[in-house]
Amino acid sequence: MLIEKEHSQKTEYLLEVPEGQHSDIRLDKYITSFIQNASRTKVQKAIKNGYVLVNGSHEKSSYIMQPGDKIEISLPKPPPQEAKPEKMDLNIVYEDEYLLLVNKTADMVVHPAYGNWTGTLVNGLLHYTNENLSLTEKDTVRPGIVHRLDKDTSGLLVVAKEDETHKKLSKQFAKKKPERKYWAIVWGNPPDEGTIEGNIGRSPRDRKIMTVLEEGGKSAVTHFKKLESFDHLALLEIQLETGRTHQIRVHMQHAGYYVFGDPTYGGDSVRYGPNTGSRKKMFQNMFATLERQALHAKTLGFNHPATGEFVEFNSPLPADFQKVLEKLRQNCKPTSNYV
Repeated sequence: MLIEKEHSQKTEYLLEVPEGQHSDIRLDKYITSFIQNASRTKVQKAIKNGYVLVNGSHEKSSYIMQPGDKIEISLPKPPPQEAKPEKMDLNIVYEDEYLLLVNKTADMVVHPAYGNWTGTLVNGLLHYTNENLSLTEKDTVRPGIVHRLDKDTSGLLVVAKEDETHKKLSKQFAKKKPERKYWAIVWGNPPDEGTIEGNIGRSPRDRKIMTVLEEGGKSAVTHFKKLESFDHLALLEIQLETGRTHQIRVHMQHAGYYVFGDPTYGGDSVRYGPNTGSRKKMFQNMFATLERQALHAKTLGFNHPATGEFVEFNSPLPADFQKVLEKLRQNCKPTSNYV
């Protein structure tokens, strides 16, 4: 079992080897298997620097774990790297003096973080705002991401240009006021409409992914409406009531409606129906065409922080998503209520 606590200056972990289980595994290897983004070299360095206690004492990396051992880890957080402006071809669909909307491509990370300090949307936005502002404005305008999309999810994001706008938009998102609609291709035959509820947190078996938890986690609610049906697949319009990490992909997996092409949550293989002959080849071609999950943030609506007026924006499906959808319509006998 792993318990993780975040503090401003450090991250704390508590690990306990279950009673009756002889792990016969080194301390460094045991820790590495539980903590996200932890390489064995980094874990060994943390042990050497005294950030790890086993049953209240310092042990070497080679210590062999025993049933009932309690491991306490306290890792100081490195100072965040400052994002630097980078010239990018951003698709800005709307802009005024308070905010802008970006139609994000599916291969772009939103915010700099471990493993992705450059090439992110924030890097591109910093360059864009510097290029389009006067010298006096450059000291006051810093683009602020209000919400995020996964790297391989395409679609609309709203970005605040200054702190007051960011605060107002963040309050709306916290109170679940914005209208966020996604389109997704999923495996299975979901009903015409439905709601999936279930707390979401990190998987106790694999800390790099999220899962629905019976205890703990954060509450999450996902509504969906079926737009088209195909041969063991469907096109859904999905509306979020909450905004948890990987929420749509995790809830769809939990309900048995894996998002098509999603390698993390089981959608990148034929989940239902025969996987032979021409059908197998057809889906192999579709996976090669998409190379990601078929998930697109299509509609975003919110009250404009300056005027109070409700504004709504829509984005077209990207080419890879559209190609797969057209192949399904041509080859999988759709029955449609899509307009």
